[in-house]
Amino acid sequence: MLKFDHVSKRYPDAGDALVDVSFHLARGEMAFLTGHSGAGKSTLLKLIAMMETCSRGHVLLDGQNLNRISERQVPYLRRNLGLIFQDYKLLLDRTVFDNVALPLVISGYGHQDIAKRVRAALDKVGLLGKEKKYPLALSGGEQQRVGIARAVVNKPRLILADEPTGNLDPELSAEVMHLFEQFQQVGVSVLIASHDIDLITRMGYRMLVLDHGHLVKG
Repeated sequence: MLKFDHVSKRYPDAGDALVDVSFHLARGEMAFLTGHSGAGKSTLLKLIAMMETCSRGHVLLDGQNLNRISERQVPYLRRNLGLIFQDYKLLLDRTVFDNVALPLVISGYGHQDIAKRVRAALDKVGLLGKEKKYPLALSGGEQQRVGIARAVVNKPRLILADEPTGNLDPELSAEVMHLFEQFQQVGVSVLIASHDIDLITRMGYRMLVLDHGHLVKG
């Protein structure tokens, strides 16, 4: 599903963010990416999401070399990704329904198909009765679940989550992780960046550990 082959990323002003990183994430596998602040976690996710390109090496997604993808192809490849952020990145002037529907609208789905998929995604995260509410009327945990529904409404093959529980209490964090497990159990690959070592250890999944841009475990 996902392969990093001796990948390095250097920023002209900040130096090396990743150094000679190699790993493979299988289809339907769930894994955690961890390390100290500034270790390179967000940079690694940005390479997969094609927000950045690597300086050396190759990133392969479903066998496609992302180094060789044209700018015109990027939006189509991103349709296979579900992106989840710590700060939710919801549109505050749009309802829950409209936030979740956005990827489908961009992809050109019809109204009936959008309504069906959005309600299915909201049902999956336990928010089916709140589709007409606005984000600021929701708790932090509910906003994060809206972000997850938006990420999975397009039925992606890979979910990338950047510190998805950073703003949540332990109970809500456990609920969110259980949702990720449910998606993994139906064949979706899941890669979660997190600094919460206690939570990661309790989950018992594979751990990829970065240290100053070097992959030192996993």
